[in-house]
Amino acid sequence: MSWGCGLCALLAGGVLLFLLVQLLRWLRADGDLTVLWAEWKGKKPENELRGKVVWVTGASSGIGEELAYQLSKIGALLAISARREDELERVKKKCLQISNLNDKDILVLRLDLTDRSSHEAATNSVLKHFGKIDVLVNNGGRSQRSLFVDTNLDVFSAIIELNYLGTISLTKHVLNHMIQRRRGKIVTVSSVMGIMGAPLASGYCASKHALQGFFNSLRTELTDYPEISIINICPGPVQSKIIQNVFTEKLDKSIENSGDQSHKMPTERCVRLTLVSTANDLKEAWISDHPYLAVCYLWQYAPTWAWWLMNRMGKRRIQNFKSGVVSLFLSPPRVAFFFFFTLLTDSLAAGMLGLQFWIRFFSSFSLPWQLMPGSASKLHAQ
Repeated sequence: MSWGCGLCALLAGGVLLFLLVQLLRWLRADGDLTVLWAEWKGKKPENELRGKVVWVTGASSGIGEELAYQLSKIGALLAISARREDELERVKKKCLQISNLNDKDILVLRLDLTDRSSHEAATNSVLKHFGKIDVLVNNGGRSQRSLFVDTNLDVFSAIIELNYLGTISLTKHVLNHMIQRRRGKIVTVSSVMGIMGAPLASGYCASKHALQGFFNSLRTELTDYPEISIINICPGPVQSKIIQNVFTEKLDKSIENSGDQSHKMPTERCVRLTLVSTANDLKEAWISDHPYLAVCYLWQYAPTWAWWLMNRMGKRRIQNFKSGVVSLFLSPPRVAFFFFFTLLTDSLAAGMLGLQFWIRFFSSFSLPWQLMPGSASKLHAQ
């Protein structure tokens, strides 16, 4: 009897130690568990994307600009698009300086996502130059910072036209080419706002939720084309100039104070994890520091608690917005506390459903088949 009790105590201690280690690793995470597993054990972008033709929209600044730099270093052939052609030429010049690419390896193509009538011709221009498109990165778009009650409806129309309709219009033309070749990757830079809701960004959240729904549905229509990957990237706040170009209450009004960005994820890190997700065909990737990453998990697994928490966080954010202060909703330790408290209560209440969550939550750290082709485990714990 004593031998059996000792064995049980040893096993229980081992389990608790394992859980503690995984908790500490998660608290330091800057991406969902499958993304981090892919970075550690998965395919490397340097091997998978070298020599591929990659078309990046919104490439004149922010995430798109950094994508161009990292892809050029890898050796990918680039088509870079945005409305500002002079900025694209600047990006191309730097790409040539930091890589071994030649001038003809980078195509500068001015593109306005809201001008849907031009998308077919733009696609044909890329195909004429390179002969194929291996990867389309839908990165173009704008954010928003305004209260719904103060915002004109034409702002919401512009957000949907740019972020959603413009993106799926371009995707349609590129997808026709990929279906003919029976291979390709369509990578869409969505947002954690496509997972959750947040104050001061109702129109932006709506556009990203629309993208999430569209591409998740499109993936199910492409089961006859297993070599065509639909990849949704959901970054949290990233250091960039996006805040300087956000929609506000009126179409012709810009924001004056972009605020401190030191708490945001460096753009270089966000792009690296985006390329890791692309190389490993991850269907959805959450790329963010805490507390936003923690809120994503909370919103996914304990939505009732997430709504309560977001109400508290939202009230503070609105107060800060009205007073001209830009800050975090809550500190990472407080969000982590709420997260694990709610998971514990939900797990106890849900029984086997809670057990299933914990199995999927920790499997990303230990299962070697996580990234095997065709494995259902390629979805992150969600």
